[in-house]
Amino acid sequence: MSTESALLVLEQVDTFYGAVQVHFGISLRVQRGEIVCLLGGNASGKSTTMKVILGLVRPKSGQVRFNGVDTVGMPTAQIIRLGMGSVPEARRIFPYMTVRENLLMGAYHRSDKDTIAEDYEKMLGLFPRLKERLKQRGGVLSGGEQQMLAIGRALMGRPVMICMDEPTMGLSPLYVDQVLALIQNINREGTTIFMVEQNATLALQIAHRGYVLQNGHIVLEGMAGDLLHSQEVQDAYLGGEGEGR
Repeated sequence: MSTESALLVLEQVDTFYGAVQVHFGISLRVQRGEIVCLLGGNASGKSTTMKVILGLVRPKSGQVRFNGVDTVGMPTAQIIRLGMGSVPEARRIFPYMTVRENLLMGAYHRSDKDTIAEDYEKMLGLFPRLKERLKQRGGVLSGGEQQMLAIGRALMGRPVMICMDEPTMGLSPLYVDQVLALIQNINREGTTIFMVEQNATLALQIAHRGYVLQNGHIVLEGMAGDLLHSQEVQDAYLGGEGEGR
């Protein structure tokens, strides 16, 4: 698969927290229009991968390119302006802001007021539960509603790709199904999705391709359907744990 045409490329990335190495030469790529999942158990290095992509952690060596730009050392806000959206682990909505204010925060870097208003109305149609709670503080919403709000906030930035860190974590089965269906719908409308997920079965059911991270190494990669039925995935997924998240 060509790295030149890929929207996101990590190439031979090594990452450390102090003296502890978390990534060992990991390489992955995400093509435009894909849903790609990164799988792994606790302490496999998944969340650190997301932080590297978003510029929150700087790798010691290797390349990270997004939308044709080398992003190593670039501030997160600048990466967001390149077209990156983020739905962080544990949602991280602003608990004391209203639902409306949370949504509008997603467009903080935009100056196109007319289209921001259009996108805001679109979010109300996409998330009817949020429309009913616009004046409520984000912190009083249920976990599933907060996840919807985090996704809506990311979409308000008009990203070309959204990074989602454990989007189903802590959700009831009903909201898990709704979030997965929403991810597919967003992707069908043209937004590329990169998701870090601990639940391999759920992720591979909606993804196009996947990578398996174990002890800071990419140990498997392939089409989602193939990985879903692979005994190797089960073995790697349930394997030993590494030093870093």
